[in-house]
Amino acid sequence: MPQFPSGKSDFFSLAEANSADYWFEIRSMWKRCFLICGLLSLAALAGAQHFGKMSSIKETKIGLVVHGGAGTMERGKMTPEKEREYRGGIENALRAGWEILQRGGSSLDATEAAVRTFEDDPLFNAGKGSVFNAAGINEMDAAIMDGRTLKAGAVACVQHVKNPISLARLVMEKSPHIVMSAAGAEDFAKQHGVELVDANYFFTQDRWDALQKLKASEKAGGNGDKKFYLSDQDLHGTVGAVALDRNGNLAAATSTGGKTGKLSGRIGDTPIIGGGTYANNATCAVSGTGDGEFFIMSTATHDVSAMMEYGRKSLEEASVAVIKKIGKLGGTGGMIAIDKNGKIALPFNTSGMYRGYVDANGKFVTEIYR
Repeated sequence: MPQFPSGKSDFFSLAEANSADYWFEIRSMWKRCFLICGLLSLAALAGAQHFGKMSSIKETKIGLVVHGGAGTMERGKMTPEKEREYRGGIENALRAGWEILQRGGSSLDATEAAVRTFEDDPLFNAGKGSVFNAAGINEMDAAIMDGRTLKAGAVACVQHVKNPISLARLVMEKSPHIVMSAAGAEDFAKQHGVELVDANYFFTQDRWDALQKLKASEKAGGNGDKKFYLSDQDLHGTVGAVALDRNGNLAAATSTGGKTGKLSGRIGDTPIIGGGTYANNATCAVSGTGDGEFFIMSTATHDVSAMMEYGRKSLEEASVAVIKKIGKLGGTGGMIAIDKNGKIALPFNTSGMYRGYVDANGKFVTEIYR
């Protein structure tokens, strides 16, 4: 009978060794699987959290509204050529502000740019197209307000500043004041390199003729003769812009030459914060146009904001209510407004208002008549 060694045979020793290696490999594979699954789970969770964060980010709607003054505007008394010029001027102002908003610029920059465009256009009563006062001088007012900080800047009765709205912004950003006027404001302009021009720059024949008609009418006792007829465009006008930028900040800017034949030194509602210009991120931005004294009496633009904040009224309800209040006092005019959600309102109690806005599709909309 063959004799076997007391130890295990080579065959069984080899099988046992292979079995140990096999189970070791199995255990290692499971460990790797668990590790990979854990890492994948963590990655999936992180991805889900990131997606959740991304999906909660909403891009703020941007918006821009402009106006070039309210008054009596009848289709029959405006030639097609003149209407095209006015609409073109409104579009130019919209384009200047909208390009800034589209590339992520601030509402302050957008409103300033839009109003500067109006100021450079002799069709509108601001800057180059300003009316003459009783002494035959152009005296201009302007204001701008930041809805984020509630800071504001304004100038009044300036005579040589090419773009009063830009000086108003400098008053807000580079001085401890809110309103500066006349010679003091122009000295401040010189110190900060603001462009000043000779008084002749502001001369336009239409505005000069309007002053002469007004004087002739007053001399004749205002007898209603057609040769003394003065339209609202002859007498007054204002330009303005309100905007909402991508960061949710609101701004308002307004500029004017005032009223034809006004007394020297007269200051209207435009540079009065809360009168003709107001912005507050909590509610809205508003720019007014019309009979300035009545807008001041009504604290018109601030009243819109107050009705929204304390009375819980919508932008449309508040702005319409304020224009009605001005009308009851005997005043005429209109306003443009935009709220923190991008909704707009353009109420007026006259037969027309030069106005424009950018619609939801990015199209420029210009309107004149009711």
